[in-house]
Amino acid sequence: MIEELQGMPAGVNGIRISGRVTADDFDQFKPTLDRMLDSDEIRFVEVIGPDYEGFGPGGLFADFKQGFSTLKHIRAFKRTAVVSDKEWVAHTMHALGWMIPGEVAVFGMDELEAAKQWAAG
Repeated sequence: MIEELQGMPAGVNGIRISGRVTADDFDQFKPTLDRMLDSDEIRFVEVIGPDYEGFGPGGLFADFKQGFSTLKHIRAFKRTAVVSDKEWVAHTMHALGWMIPGEVAVFGMDELEAAKQWAAG
């Protein structure tokens, strides 16, 4: 499941990833994501919940497809805060974070408020 986080600072958008994410989840969330990307300055908080189980049917392909569709906004990305207690998330972000445009920082679940403030900063 992909859902929009509420209670974000001005100018920051947030999403939460949970369960097994499928192509249908990406399709349903696309209008919300398109709205989030309609900005000259994109600041994100992405929470990968403890209940995240990975990709379901078509999910990985949909994730790649969605990622490529955001390339037209590449210069607008300013900060992305990734929030998770999953150890593999931190390792992946440290290894591949250079591929994400703008600044990237990793936070634990207990640091969600700090992640929001960092993304806003």
